[in-house]
Amino acid sequence: MAWVVLIIAGLFEVAWASLLDSTKGFTRLWPTVGFVVTLGVSMYLLSVATRTIPVGTGYAVWVGIGAVGAFLVGVLVKGDEAGVGQTVAIVALVTSIAAVKLTAP
Repeated sequence: MAWVVLIIAGLFEVAWASLLDSTKGFTRLWPTVGFVVTLGVSMYLLSVATRTIPVGTGYAVWVGIGAVGAFLVGVLVKGDEAGVGQTVAIVALVTSIAAVKLTAP
C-alpha cells in the first residue's frame, strides 16, 4: 500500500511542477493556490509512504516520478521540444526508478 501512496504522491508532484510556470512567479492567485495545494498533498503523501518505505528509496522514486512526469507534461501538453538525447536520458531515468523499486528491501 505504501508504494501506491508513493506513486500518487509522485503524480501530485507532477501536478505542482506543471503548475509552476502558470503562477507567473506566484503573481496569479488560482494557479498559485493549485500549486500550493498539490505541493502540500504531494509532501504529505510522501511522508505517509516513508513511514514504511526507507526515506532514501521513497524520495528517489518520488523525485523520479515527478521529473519524468513533468517532462512528459511539458512535451505532450505544453509543446516543449525534446531532442533525442533528452529522450534517451528520460528512458534511462525511468529504468533507474524501476531499478530502485525492484531492488528495495
